[in-house]
Parts: sequence; C-alpha cells; structure tokens
Amino acid sequence: MPDGLLFIDKQEGVTSRKIDNLIQKKFHQKKVGHLGTLDPFATGLLVVSLGKGGKCLPYLPQEPKTYIASLQLGKKTSTGDKDGEVIEERKVEAITDETIKKVLGSFLGKSMQMPPMTSAIKVEGKPLYELAHQGVEIERKPREIEVYSIKLLFRLGKQVDFIVSVSSGTYIRTLGEDIAERLGTIGYLSALRRISVGNIDISKAKMIDEIEESDVVDPTPYIDLPHLEVDEPTCVKAKNGVRLDIALQGETLLTYQGNAIAVYAPDGETAISKRGLF
Repeated sequence: MPDGLLFIDKQEGVTSRKIDNLIQKKFHQKKVGHLGTLDPFATGLLVVSLGKGGKCLPYLPQEPKTYIASLQLGKKTSTGDKDGEVIEERKVEAITDETIKKVLGSFLGKSMQMPPMTSAIKVEGKPLYELAHQGVEIERKPREIEVYSIKLLFRLGKQVDFIVSVSSGTYIRTLGEDIAERLGTIGYLSALRRISVGNIDISKAKMIDEIEESDVVDPTPYIDLPHLEVDEPTCVKAKNGVRLDIALQGETLLTYQGNAIAVYAPDGETAISKRGLF
C-alpha cells in the first residue's frame, strides 16, 4: 500500500469525501484524507493523503489558495452557488468593467467574513451544512480573512469571471455574494475552480480515473517548515522521539537522506519531538 500524496483534479458533482473513498478502493489503503475540502459544484486541485502521508497534512502549506470563479449577477441562491435554489431575483443595472475592477479591488487585504450556513464548520460537533439541511439557522461569528490578490478576467453579460488568491478559511461563495452586493445587485457562483494551494498547483494534478500508483509523491518537498538533514545516529534518535542536543529557531522538519523523519521544536538549547512522520 502506497504512502504519500496525490494531487487530484476533482471533477464537478462529487464530494471531496467521495474522492477519498475512491482512492481507498483503488489503492486498498484505509488511511486516506485530504487538505482543504472542495464543494461538490467546484472543480480543481484536491490534495489527498495516503497512509503515513496523512501525518504530513498539518505541515503542508494551507495558503494562499487561488481560485477562478464565475459570478452570475441578478439571482441569489440558497447556497450561494449553482446547486442551491433561486430564492431571489433582482435587476442588474449597467455596470462597466472599470466599476467591476474597482469593486474587486476594494476586497484586497484583511476583512471579516460571515461563514455560510452551508459550510463544514462544526457547532457542538455538527457541521453547519447538516443543520442547514434540517432548516436550522445558527448564529455564526465572523472570521478574519485576507484577499491577497483579485483580478477581473472577463465579463460577459451578467457573468463576471475573476481570479482570486485568499487566506485559508475564506469562502469564495460568500465573497461572490459580497461582490455582487457592492455592485448594487445579488449573485451566486455558477462555477469555481481551485488552481493552487501554497506551492502546489493544478499542473501537477490528474483526474481521478487517470491516477496510478506511480503518481503518489513524497510529501517531504512540500512540507512548509525549515528542513534540516541529519546523520544516521540522529535519525535513529528522532524516530524514537528522543530529545536532541540541537538548537532550532522554530519548528523544523528533520530529514534523513532527503526523507521526512520528524518535526522537532526548540526547548531551551535542545529540541523535542512534536510528531514522527516516518
């Protein structure tokens, strides 16, 4: 059974969890997880872990996440995307590309965003989307997000396509609704495609039916920590979680012959094990 990461180009209409299940069956690997869930209507990069690769997920880059989104103006749906029911319609006044660019630019930087009810955030152990499907509305707290870059790609009638890079935890559906509001109307996302997460981009990904065992990659190069190559005696100690007589500036990935061994953190003039990755 292979251990490592797979970069999947998720198709529309399937859940991220369904992708995990398909990978489990394909590679006969029980331990399968993923980094950053994609909504069923969304496509693009899904980073999937197999076996011991799951230990590395917390240390992979979580941001920026970059998306290409299509915003349909004049209609609002129950979910903020094409999978929801249309619950409101509104006239769209004439809007110039310059106005759209100005509005998009107004979202740059940090702001507070209210998570949608149709999200995976848990309240008392239950995801919000489960409560939403039961018709339950829960009070949510806004969360700080950051838009690193945002640019108009093109506009065709009531459709506005833009590319955006954001911090982890940003809901592009909600961002789309907020953009429409500042344009003086309402809107929903008719398409969403994630093209990168941190230092991993969609060019490295394959469709689920194209994936083979040879596509499983070593997570070591993608771990977002300083790397420190150690000798064999230190490697043996690290694998046993032994305190090491080394000075570190912060959490550090220890490698041996280029392979991830463990994450260590400074503790005075020594270092202690945080997590084994072998």
